[in-house]
Amino acid sequence: MDYNPYIREVPDFPTAGVLFKDITTLWKIPSVFKTSIDDLYSHCRDKNINKVIGPESRGFIVGAPLAYLLGAGFVPARKPGKLPAETVSESYALEYGEASLEIHKDSISAGDNVVIVDDLLATGGTTGALIALVEKLGGKVLECVFLIELEGLNGRKKIKYPVYSLIKC
Repeated sequence: MDYNPYIREVPDFPTAGVLFKDITTLWKIPSVFKTSIDDLYSHCRDKNINKVIGPESRGFIVGAPLAYLLGAGFVPARKPGKLPAETVSESYALEYGEASLEIHKDSISAGDNVVIVDDLLATGGTTGALIALVEKLGGKVLECVFLIELEGLNGRKKIKYPVYSLIKC
């Protein structure tokens, strides 16, 4: 399916000069949202995945239904201080500063086969932090999958695992 017609482009958001790719316009159409998750499932279904990790918040929207279809557990990666039990944390660089993600220390076990899922691959910073979290706990990253990839930002080159995206812009 060609998903590009379902993506709204918003100029100068969040700052001047940025052309924002808004996928909420894809998610609001039930059949298109379902097909996008089904397409990710078709790509992942034979990979023996037992955990799906997705970052707050849009990674939840893509990752949770994918985990459900795969019969895998879902691991939410949250901003610091949002998870109630013992966590592991990883910081990563942003364009103007730094951010961190945390997961529960018991959410991934040694030997788990993990797929990292997010709505968008841009510079690769968030994905790099997720990879580090999975590896800290002994999990094995099999692949990183995205609904959309902004090719001009070269995030794929910073990821040491296979990358799959439904949409490339």
